[in-house]
This record gives sequence, structure tokens and C-alpha cells, in this order.
Amino acid sequence: MVIDKLKEKVYEANMELNRKGLVIYTFGNVSQIDRKSGIVAIKPSGVDYDKLTVNDIVLVDLKGNIIDSRLKPSSDTKTHLKLYNKFPQIGGIAHTHSQYATSFAQANLSIKCLGTTHADYFYSDILCTDVISDEMLFKDYEDQTGELIVDKFTKEGVDYLKMKACLVACHGPFTWGQDASEAVFLSVMLEEIAKINYITQSLNSDINSIKKTLLDKHYFRKHGSNAYYGQE
Repeated sequence: MVIDKLKEKVYEANMELNRKGLVIYTFGNVSQIDRKSGIVAIKPSGVDYDKLTVNDIVLVDLKGNIIDSRLKPSSDTKTHLKLYNKFPQIGGIAHTHSQYATSFAQANLSIKCLGTTHADYFYSDILCTDVISDEMLFKDYEDQTGELIVDKFTKEGVDYLKMKACLVACHGPFTWGQDASEAVFLSVMLEEIAKINYITQSLNSDINSIKKTLLDKHYFRKHGSNAYYGQE
């Protein structure tokens, strides 16, 4: 029953990406982990969203071994597994090739925190990784893609629970959360913020990042210990 619910949640999360217009055809994937069993449910590789069913969702363990499926898991599975292993408090991951966020990734640019819309969901700039080296590329591409994210957060001293997104240079965005649903929600927010950021910098290329006091106010009124945004 737990596994059935896990597959249903991952299926619905994947379909939500499609409903929100962040993916087309086979672009993107969502996963969720059951930490007690160490089982990860993820979209299968190369299956169109308009043909995807809950029974197509693939189950793997944290080493990538297929547990129960007639299909291959997403080609990005090792990236997801790297993040689950290195970020032990996350429960779901989403990856898209959404237009604006991917454009920043292809430009090798982080998304600067320019206003309160950004600050409501992400604490400071959304980082872009380094471009993957040939050594990493030919070692184990998808695993090393995850390592790029982990390395960037480690070098910059970023808390993965306050910054639940990263752009992989020349590739695209990854988001994560307590489950697949939150990861998808943050993918939607990330795309909207990337769009607003692009428009803002088109209007004023010299704009500076939001001041720290305003960043703190907006982020922590939603996510801090004394948060007061929304209903109890």
C-alpha cells in the first residue's frame, strides 16, 4: 500500500508539471523517496506525458537497482539518487527544461534575487553550477551532474533546505522539497521567477540584488520559526 501511494504521488506530480506547461513530450522528470524503505519512485525514461500511467512509474533503490518495473527509469535517475544521498532531509525532486529557467542555465548565469517574489520562495540567488568537465562527463555523467549541484552548494556554503533549487550549467533546473508535490510547486515558482528576472534585467541591466533585510523579512515570514504568512 505504501508503495502504491508512492507511485500515485509521483505520477500526479509528473502530470502537474505537464499541466503547468513546464514540460512537453518527454522533457523532465519527478521522483519521491520513501526514506524508511530506501525506495525511490521516478518517471520512466522516454515516455510521453500524454501516454504516462501510474503503472509506468519505476521503483529503484538508492543504488539505482530496479525493484519493480517493466520499463527503464529516467536517464536522470542517478542525479536524483545523488541528491537523495547527499541531501538527507529532502523527499522529492523535480527536473524540467522550462524555458526561462533553462535559458539562465544555458547562459551559465545564476538567477539574482531582485525582489520579494523571489525572496518568498528562495533564500538568495538561485545558483548555477560550473560547466561539467570532460573528466566528470566521461566518468559517470548523470551521477556527476548531481555532484555538480552538491559541490556548488558546498563551496558557496548554501543550505539546501533554504535554497531548494539549482541550475545545472548548459542543462537545466532541479528543485527539491519534502515530497514530489513541493518539488513541482517550486519548479513552477522557479520558472515564474526566472521570467520576471529576465524582464527586470531587460528593463534595467544595472539592477542590484534585493537588500538583505528585505530578503530576510519576506523569506522568514513564510519559512521562519515565527512565520505568520497564511492560515493556521
